[in-house]
Amino acid sequence: MKKYGRFATPFRLNALARASAATVIALCGISAAHAADNFALSGYDVAHTAAVSVTAGATSTQQVTELYRQLLNRTPDAGGLAHWLNLMSKGWTIQQVEAGIKQSPEYRTLVASGNGSAGGTTVSTPPTPNNYYVSPTGSDTAAGTKAAPFKTLARAAKAVTKAGTTVFVAPGTYDGGFKTTANGTAAARIYWVSTTKWGAKIVPPANSTNKTAWDNRGNYVSIIGFEVDGSKVRSGTKWTLGIYTGGSYNVIEGNRVHHTATTIPCNSAGGSAIGVDSYYKGVMTDVVGNVVHDIGPAGCSYVQGIYVSTSGTIKNNVVYRVGSAAIHLWHDATNVKIINNTVSSSNFGIIVGGGDFYFTSAGANNVAVYNNIVYDNKYGISEQGKTGTGNSYKNNLVSKNTTYNWQLRNGLKHTGTITSDPLLAGYSRTAAMPNFKPSTSSPVIGRGIATYALPTDIDGKPRNASTGYDIGAYQH
Repeated sequence: MKKYGRFATPFRLNALARASAATVIALCGISAAHAADNFALSGYDVAHTAAVSVTAGATSTQQVTELYRQLLNRTPDAGGLAHWLNLMSKGWTIQQVEAGIKQSPEYRTLVASGNGSAGGTTVSTPPTPNNYYVSPTGSDTAAGTKAAPFKTLARAAKAVTKAGTTVFVAPGTYDGGFKTTANGTAAARIYWVSTTKWGAKIVPPANSTNKTAWDNRGNYVSIIGFEVDGSKVRSGTKWTLGIYTGGSYNVIEGNRVHHTATTIPCNSAGGSAIGVDSYYKGVMTDVVGNVVHDIGPAGCSYVQGIYVSTSGTIKNNVVYRVGSAAIHLWHDATNVKIINNTVSSSNFGIIVGGGDFYFTSAGANNVAVYNNIVYDNKYGISEQGKTGTGNSYKNNLVSKNTTYNWQLRNGLKHTGTITSDPLLAGYSRTAAMPNFKPSTSSPVIGRGIATYALPTDIDGKPRNASTGYDIGAYQH
């Protein structure tokens, strides 16, 4: 994303097969009580909606870590990780590890309480050995503790230098234009968390000196629950990028990014609300459960909603009123899962393609586009640039895209497509916050497939064999 192409980008992950085994392990007992001494999270499921499936090509450590995130809403403790890795070295499959974790008291307690992978809407982040706090009433000369929080995100970014760190950000307004560079690890991520969903609002500073609201270059970093509001442009450099990440194994989850790049010139410098880039060799980032809207000048082909040029997943997002594409894969994008998103009122709905390559010329391949609503755009779902024969398009609702609904290459066909109106509860092209939930008569109800779907929707509502799998970001 150093340079923005006119068209297209990809994301990560294969679904985990379910199996059973009889192993019971007591190593999984934690206390989710950590949540930072009264800096309690409210209004959304932090780890639950990020419960991505395990990637087939990942290392054993990465696979176990993702299982913990999916099933227990946390990263593994050292003892638990060592235990499962030891069993895998003796021939255990990841499916057997999953079954063992599901027999643990911790998992059973989470499910019984509604906070496990079967559902739930409020889950604290995993415990970390290092914690910082930020508040509008704090001071950047303070220690960054709960009793003496920092005042700015830029100051917190300088303090975070170690893996296994959580930054709890209280509700309030904060200047953007900062960079985070610290790296977590597979077993000790770095978490940036708005303690109330969308309560911590990031806005342009009085004198902006760069084009990015939040520039993350670290690996194993999670950015959860923030609002990025570019509507009040002040002096200095205008933002063209909302949340940008050039690192690997990151998670951008539950954020609202809106009204960015709306007044910039429409040229090839481009921009995006959420950008996941391969320029710095980043791979495998998940963009989950975000709301993105009012991005770029209307009809400008260079400004995207969610723009991905590497591998990863794009799941449970709502994207509307974007100058170019709501979801756009380009550059080195490949191995991306685009699942259960709702996109509307944009120039393009979803673009899958490759071009203007950084490190590879293979093109966008092995991209799965399932269970998405692509409605009322100028163009629907298209392949552009260089694409492969491994892409697949299943069970999407694609309707009322005025120029075309589909444009695929290499003889590919889409299957299970619904072409009728989605009958959303309160759809509007112009409302500030349209209601994209399905109405009781919507044709998307129960018409999706389980493959690659997360176990909850954007609001933490369960998706499973009992509830059925709806198409789009919201479950009925």
